[in-house]
Amino acid sequence: MPRFAANVSLMYTEHAFADRFAAAAADGFDAVECLFPYELSPDKLARRLRELRLRLVLFNLWPGDWAAGERGLAALPGREAEFAASVERALDYARASGCRLLHAMAGQVPAAAGADAGARSAMHRTYVANLRRAARVLAPHGITLLIEPINTHDMPGYFLSHQQVAHDVVAEVGEPNLKVQMDLYHCQIMEGDLALQLRRHIQGVGHVQMAGVPGRHEPDSGEVHYPALFDLLDALGYSGHVGCEYRPRAGTSAGLGWWHSARKV
Repeated sequence: MPRFAANVSLMYTEHAFADRFAAAAADGFDAVECLFPYELSPDKLARRLRELRLRLVLFNLWPGDWAAGERGLAALPGREAEFAASVERALDYARASGCRLLHAMAGQVPAAAGADAGARSAMHRTYVANLRRAARVLAPHGITLLIEPINTHDMPGYFLSHQQVAHDVVAEVGEPNLKVQMDLYHCQIMEGDLALQLRRHIQGVGHVQMAGVPGRHEPDSGEVHYPALFDLLDALGYSGHVGCEYRPRAGTSAGLGWWHSARKV
């Protein structure tokens, strides 16, 4: 059975962000992930993790102006300095907390550039160059940089949406500490055939996430039979965590029946 990490950005939202770590620990999680830890200082975050004996396994680089609809900077021409600053900021948090996986969100394709091959090509070049530089900055610290295909229903216009494209980018960048964050929820919506996708790509996957499809709720609901995929991950030798990046239908703790059952296996 894989190890699981509670995503404290989507789970435990009945608590203030700083209190979600304790709630996850109380439910039995020994690892967490989040979208953005920047509400806390690096020292406060690290202290909270130590006190609760939690491991932070993943968080995202600063994505730009989230409230205004920005969803990352890595593929945006003209924003290279901001992206580089986001890498340095995340590195401060990673070094303090011991986190070894950082996700760089690509960003949105501007509406005017959607059908413009030249504009998309410029974004691709920017993406590759930014990822290569960031991976080289992070490598001496033992940190792996991740990119994630995100479905276009939840995030219309996102630059990266398919697994093979992500792995092609990783190959083009050519840095050993760049891998793909495979969210089975997004992959099911865009491509399906999750077992095939795992078998095909697992060697290049640095982190796995999950949620029920549709609805992005607990993984014991919807069209995906996760127990079979958990067994497959074990058979494929995946040793990382599976991030529980879902929105509970009701209270987080009340919806953890799947988690308690998995722990007994």
